[in-house]
Amino acid sequence: MPEEKIILGSEEWCSFPELGIPAIKARVDSGAKTSALHAINIAPFIKDEEHWVKFDINPIQNNLKTVIHCEARLIDKRIVKSSSGFKEQRFVIQTNLCIANDTWLIEMTLTNRDSMGFRMLLGREAMSGRILVDPEQKYLLEQPTTEKLTELYVDAVYVKSGLRIGLLASNPELYSNKRIMEAGEMRGHEMHFLNIKECYMKLDADKPEIHYRGGKVLDNFDAVIPRIRPSITFYGCALTRQFQAMKVYCLNSASAITQSRDKLFSLQLLLRNGVDIPTTGFANSPLDTDDLIKMVGGSP
Repeated sequence: MPEEKIILGSEEWCSFPELGIPAIKARVDSGAKTSALHAINIAPFIKDEEHWVKFDINPIQNNLKTVIHCEARLIDKRIVKSSSGFKEQRFVIQTNLCIANDTWLIEMTLTNRDSMGFRMLLGREAMSGRILVDPEQKYLLEQPTTEKLTELYVDAVYVKSGLRIGLLASNPELYSNKRIMEAGEMRGHEMHFLNIKECYMKLDADKPEIHYRGGKVLDNFDAVIPRIRPSITFYGCALTRQFQAMKVYCLNSASAITQSRDKLFSLQLLLRNGVDIPTTGFANSPLDTDDLIKMVGGSP
C-alpha cells in the first residue's frame, strides 16, 4: 500500500531539528526545483576532515534580533537561477525536515532571503513522493502563535543590531505613528514613543537634560523622529532643540519645522534656493483682492 501523502497549503510551518530551528514559515512552491533557506554570515570550514559550512539565520520574518547559529555538512556548490533571473553560486546542505510529525532528509541551498516574503522555500525535490499541495489553502497544519514562537526561541541569541530611536509625537494610537514604530522594530531598532506633553527639560550650560514623566532621564537615544502637530509647535520645537543640544540626531531640525509652519516664509525659502513654486499672491488687506487675482493669472 503506498504511503499516504501529506497535504499542504501554499504556506506552512516546519522545523529543522538538526539545525536547532524549532519553527520556520515556508513558501511551498512546486514551481521551484530546489529548496532554499535564508542564511547570513555564511562561512565554509573543515571539520573531521570534511567540508562543513556555518551560517546564521533570523528564523522569524521581520525579526532581525532573534538569531540561530547553525552548521551543517557541505555536500555541494551550485549555480542557482532565481525567479528574477539572477544567477548565483550557493552552498548546498543536507538536513532533516520535520512536517506534521514526519521527518525526512532534504537538500537545501543557502542564500540571503531578506528581500523575500519567506525565510524558507520548499521546492518540489523535497516534496516528491511525500507531499500534495492545495494552492488555495494556507496553514493546513498547526500555526504557532506569537507567544508560542517566543517560547520556542527562548534560548536563541538576541542581537542588538539597531539604534535606539525615539518617536517624539502626541498620539501613540495614530496609524502613521504606529507604522513608524512597527517599521523601525522590523529593521532591528529599539523604538520608544515619547509623548511631547510628558517631556520636560533641564536647561544647563554643562549638562542639558530631558526628563520623562516619572523622572526618567532621556539621555541615551541615538536618534529622534519629531512628529509635531501645529497646535504644539512651540513646545515640540523647544524639545527638538533640546535633543539637538544633547547631540542626538533629529530627523527634522527645530528650525526646519518652524519654517515649514510659516507658509509664506517656506515659499520664500524655496524661491531663494531656486525651487519653482506656483505663482502665489499674498496681501494684508482684502481691498487688493482684484489685483491679486490678476497677478496670479486670473481665477480658476
